[in-house]
Amino acid sequence: MENYTKYALKPAEELVRLLEGRDNLFVLSCNKCYREFEAVTAPERDEFLKLAEDQGKTVTGTAAMDFLCNKTLTAKALADLIPAGTEYVAVIACGLGIQTVADLVELPVIALADSRSYGGHHGMALTQKKCGACAQCYLNITGGICPIVDCSKSLVNGQCGGAKNGKCEVDPNKDCAWEKIQQRLAQQGRLEELKNQPVQLRDWSKVNFKTINDYVKAIRAERFEGYYGGVHPTERVGVTEHLSLIRFPEPATAVIPLSMHAGAPANPVVQVGDQVQVGQVIGEAAGFISAPVHSSISGKVVAIEERPHASRGKCLSVVIENDGKNTVHESVKPGKPLEELTPAEIVEVVKKAGIVGMGGAGFPTYVKLMPNKPIEAVLLNGCECEPLLTADHRVLLEYTDEIIHGLKAIMKAVDAPKGVIVIEDNKLDAIARFEARLAGEANIEVVAARTKYPQGAEKMLIKRVLGRMVPSGKLPADVGAVVCNISTAKAISDAITTGMPLIERVVTVTGDYIASPKNFIAKIGTNVADLVAACGGITNADATVKAGGPMMGFIQTTLETPIMKGSNGIIAIKTDHAEPVACIQCGRCVDVCPMELKPLYFAKYAGLGQPQLLKERNIMDCMECRCCEYICSSKIPLVTLIRIGKNAVRGMK
Repeated sequence: MENYTKYALKPAEELVRLLEGRDNLFVLSCNKCYREFEAVTAPERDEFLKLAEDQGKTVTGTAAMDFLCNKTLTAKALADLIPAGTEYVAVIACGLGIQTVADLVELPVIALADSRSYGGHHGMALTQKKCGACAQCYLNITGGICPIVDCSKSLVNGQCGGAKNGKCEVDPNKDCAWEKIQQRLAQQGRLEELKNQPVQLRDWSKVNFKTINDYVKAIRAERFEGYYGGVHPTERVGVTEHLSLIRFPEPATAVIPLSMHAGAPANPVVQVGDQVQVGQVIGEAAGFISAPVHSSISGKVVAIEERPHASRGKCLSVVIENDGKNTVHESVKPGKPLEELTPAEIVEVVKKAGIVGMGGAGFPTYVKLMPNKPIEAVLLNGCECEPLLTADHRVLLEYTDEIIHGLKAIMKAVDAPKGVIVIEDNKLDAIARFEARLAGEANIEVVAARTKYPQGAEKMLIKRVLGRMVPSGKLPADVGAVVCNISTAKAISDAITTGMPLIERVVTVTGDYIASPKNFIAKIGTNVADLVAACGGITNADATVKAGGPMMGFIQTTLETPIMKGSNGIIAIKTDHAEPVACIQCGRCVDVCPMELKPLYFAKYAGLGQPQLLKERNIMDCMECRCCEYICSSKIPLVTLIRIGKNAVRGMK
């Protein structure tokens, strides 16, 4: 999401003048639109507090909050926030936040910042107020009412005299801005200040309101580039993106779930006491939408029982005690070269290898390779748009040739004339690497996609690259596309060239509270606790641990869970203790939903137990990307409510 709000503190010398004769300040700052929404002290506030201290001013208190322009929530927050003895409320925000606070408090408001390159009336702010972004703010003179946008003539030295009954002569439906200004200043006992003000001279070199509105329209148009909606969470990949892959030691005991894929869990084909080898089938597919499961180590089956699962509570798992011999099963051997394989044979190799989508969804890949429809392009997803995760980035850099080989296998299997490797533009090294390797390939191209979440979702990728919308209830094949993760393509290459099924994967262990983050190649069934310990452990007992990324990952209540086929990351991050409040119908969740849905209604109808209304609003199209929950200023757990709603729809008669 673009950060539309651009404001900066006024120059120090101007702030010093503003503070003359004023003391006992309560300092209120806005966290700015579309940054990571945590109540943290913004740099601007620290800078002002230091200046106020140097001037000998008393600060009665401080607060930072999201969306000061959200009048409903700001009013609630301010109700008991400003201490007794406060004489002025000093606000660090854009013009919208300053005006909103000025409407809510009886005390005089001091505007500490100037808006730059910003227009408030852009259909996204939580107020109908406007800001001209003139960087020549008059709010300190006019009691927090903007004469530039509220006065039809943008007069800055008083009213024109043409108002009738308090209404503007230009627009009879509009209150005279200068009468409002005088009334507010009179209420605050500041009318003399206005009379004693020198004549205000407009700096016409500053940007004007029309320019800002044009700018905002252009920004909104840019937001539609590729696909509607989406957000820009802070990426936080710098810690691990440069770290080469480390092969993690084989586990002493591997716990291998029989459900690591969409569809029916695999049925165990081994028994307690059996000796198994690397690559041996230990669970056979239980249906068309299912996948076989293989042993990642050699050793003895010591249990087949329910064990913790990263996303499903518990799951029937095969527990294998490692014998340390790493004996490879006789079925693991190279097959024919890709050039000699038929499409049907490629599908069979992928099916037997138990390969599933490794971006997290876990859909059996062999099913994708039998679309029974003409396929125009195979898209490889190298976006890795979740914050913190760098597993796919490292695979792109360290297994380039294998990925290209796997892509060619997929293209041959579905008879697609074109292949596209899509990589977000925050991975320029990977883009350059693939462009160099594919320089002589006429039917494979690299697309550098503008970084945006959730670009890696297959429907978003198709919209971004092919310009086609997958209809509700349809699949990518219905619009001539097949989408696979780059790690899935690498696994397909391994299965063809070595015969080894999917028994290991790359996983990033990182986050605010991981002591020494790393990128590992880990065997399926490796204990998460062992990976975390190898990274120095978790440094804060209050950390939230997730399997996957911060947006779509699953919260873990225990580290005693195994690495699975879709485990691209283990993260330990800060816990959000914010309490939800009632929905204010600001519409931001609608603005960012990439599926063009209206999540606020899902929350409403799920709470009312109305599955038919949820179905009519296409709740089943929601991919639970968490954009709506991320942007929600009321902190409503939207995805949790959506999951409840989906279950209610599934249970309809």
